[in-house]
Order: sequence, then structure tokens, then C-alpha cells
Amino acid sequence: MSRSVSEEMSEHSTILHVDMDAFFASVSELDYPQYRGKPLVVGAGARGVVLSANYAARKFGIRAAMPVARAQRMAPGAVFIPPDHERYSEVSRRVMEIFFEFTPYVEPLSLDEAFLDVTGSRRLFGTGREIAASIRKRVFEQEKITCSVGIATTKFIAKLASGRCKPDGMLEITHDRVLTFLHPLPVSEIWGVGPKTNEELQRLGLRTVADIAQTPLETLKRALGENAGVSLYELAWARDYREVVPDAPEKSISAAETFSYDLEDREEIFRELLRLTERASHRLRKRELRSKTIGLKVRFSDFSNLTRAKTVPLPINGTHEIYEIAKELYLALKIEGSRIRLLGVSLENLSDESGAVEQLELGEREVGWREAQSAIDRAIERFGRGSVRPARLVEESGEDDEGPQSESPGNS
Repeated sequence: MSRSVSEEMSEHSTILHVDMDAFFASVSELDYPQYRGKPLVVGAGARGVVLSANYAARKFGIRAAMPVARAQRMAPGAVFIPPDHERYSEVSRRVMEIFFEFTPYVEPLSLDEAFLDVTGSRRLFGTGREIAASIRKRVFEQEKITCSVGIATTKFIAKLASGRCKPDGMLEITHDRVLTFLHPLPVSEIWGVGPKTNEELQRLGLRTVADIAQTPLETLKRALGENAGVSLYELAWARDYREVVPDAPEKSISAAETFSYDLEDREEIFRELLRLTERASHRLRKRELRSKTIGLKVRFSDFSNLTRAKTVPLPINGTHEIYEIAKELYLALKIEGSRIRLLGVSLENLSDESGAVEQLELGEREVGWREAQSAIDRAIERFGRGSVRPARLVEESGEDDEGPQSESPGNS
């Protein structure tokens, strides 16, 4: 007896991996239309790093996480602009809302990519390919930027597929074509294969995914260890049992900057700590979250790092409260006179604002700070960053346009 169309459709899951194309650079092109079509790089400051590059810039070999100074040498005629993280977050939020129009099963991986399980949406919106086409159309019509979508029965294959149809493409790998697609790929394409593992696999003569698939599992476990051996073997046969996890809680919020010159002056260091705290805490409150663990990262001129963290009894979200803890962590390091290349503030151990427990013995000073902070947030939302700032930061010239740049990797 022949099966119905609905029976055939329900046999396998349909997973999409949606990846925005050069997201930061694409959004920046909208804000700087005079640079459209020219090589454009998001990242500024001689000692900063590239956060994103449009495809015209990538032709010169420029990639995310590359030092800006090197990128400038590779493409002297490229346009370098500072990042606008608030703007990217806002566009990302609207893009994610589009995804939720098609399925409640959306797992964001970053600002510019997400997995979608549309298995249960096919009756309403059509096949996975039709849903992917609709999403791409909606994103472009609404935000004027493009995305690439991989379509498969697992997260692993969907992500590989999206990477092979960039930019502005769509690639479906049906269940019966998975191994034909997967096995010719280099071993470096498998999740978990970093430089060291890749080197070991090359030493063993394993260069393609098919080579791993045809290697006895026990051999892989002896060479790579129990966990890595099993994981690579399973993925080499496209066995990926992970589900799309919607509404994954945000793990941390952070702000870090590399400075255009090494900082040594204590007051200047405190100003930068306050600037970073202001940026991170604003994002925390905007997401209606609080943090119990405040972290500090210091990178010295020789590129060595120190990190410290403190967990408080009750979750907090005020700039003043968080800054005092970050300052305390810095002073405890006893590194007076050291030359500092980077500072970072991280907010971890997050909880929902609605479920936060207020301190029972909150003094008048803390109440005043909280009321002032709410007023500041409202002003920022209405008039933009820099409209209201702590007095310590007002004395500095301008906003962050020519300031230090984040060293965290950018988007695809």
C-alpha cells in the first residue's frame, strides 16, 4: 500500500540553519550607503580586531578576528568603520521575530545565526525548502539584508549546508543524500575538529570524513581518546541526535575592549572599567536580567591574561553596583603600574528580572541609584547612547566612535 504524503513528510525532522551573510558588515552598509559595493570592514583602531567584513573585503583575504592593522595592509583602500553593537542587537531581535513566525522551536546561536525545527510547521507553510525561501524573502523585504539557509534532517548537516551556499543561498540535503554530501568533505568540517585534532587526523592519514567513517571506532578512540573518538565516528556517519532547544537562557553578557595604547594610569583604567560596566549593565537591564557573578578580565601588554570573578548573595543589575565589584576585583589584583592592553567585564549566573528577590535592607543610597539608573535607561532608549553618562565619562571627548575595539570574534 502506498503511503500518504503526510506519512512521508513525518518520517524525518526538518531542521533549518539560518546564517546571516556578513551580518555586522551588511547592517553597517545600510547605515553607510555611500560605502555600498566597496570593501567594508567593521573594526577600527590600529590594535583592534576585525569583527566582520563584507564579501568585497573578503576577496583580499580579510577575515573576522584578524588584527585590524593586518587587514589595513591587505586592503589599503578598504573602509574601516567602528561597530555599533546596539544596532546589531536590534536588527538581530527583529530577524529572530521573523523566525518565530514560522516555528516556536528557534535556537539562537548568536546574533546572526539560529537553528529552527520546522517539522511541525510543514502542514501550515509547506516543505522545508518552501519555509526557508519564505524566511529569506521576509528577512530581505523587512531588513534589506540577506541570509543563507541550510536544510536537513539534523543540526549538524543543516549547518554544513548553510556554509556551502553563502552568500545569499539555500541548500537542502535530503535524507538519502546525506552521506554523499558529507563523506567527501575534509575532516576539519566536523564539529570538534580544531587545529590539534586536525593535525592528529592528518598524521593518521585521515583527510576526509569518509576516511574517519571507514576507520574502526577502537582505532579512533585509542588515537583521540574515548569521547573524541566516539563523537567523530558518530558524526562521520551523520548521527546527530541533538534537538533544537528553544528559549535557551542567555549564559552571560560581557563587554571587552582593546585599547589603542597600553593603559597605566589608575584613573584612566577606572574610567574604562566604568564605560564597560555601563555598556554591559545596560544590555543586562534591557533583557530584564540580573547577574550574581561579576567577572573581570585583564590582558597585559605581553598578551598574558588574568581573570577574576565574584559571586554576590543576590542578583544585581545596576551600573553602580556592578562597577564597584569590578573595581574591587581590579584592586585585589595588585597590578599597579602594569601596562594593560585589554579590559573586560562579564556578567554571568543570570536570572530573570521578574523572579529576582529584592534586598530587604536596601539603603536610601542604593534606592537612589536604582531610580537614577531607570531614568538613564529611558533616556538612552529615547535619545541613544551617550545622551546621559556618568560624570567620570563626560570628560572624555566624543562617544566610542574612535575608541577601543572588542577582541571577540565577529560573525560569518
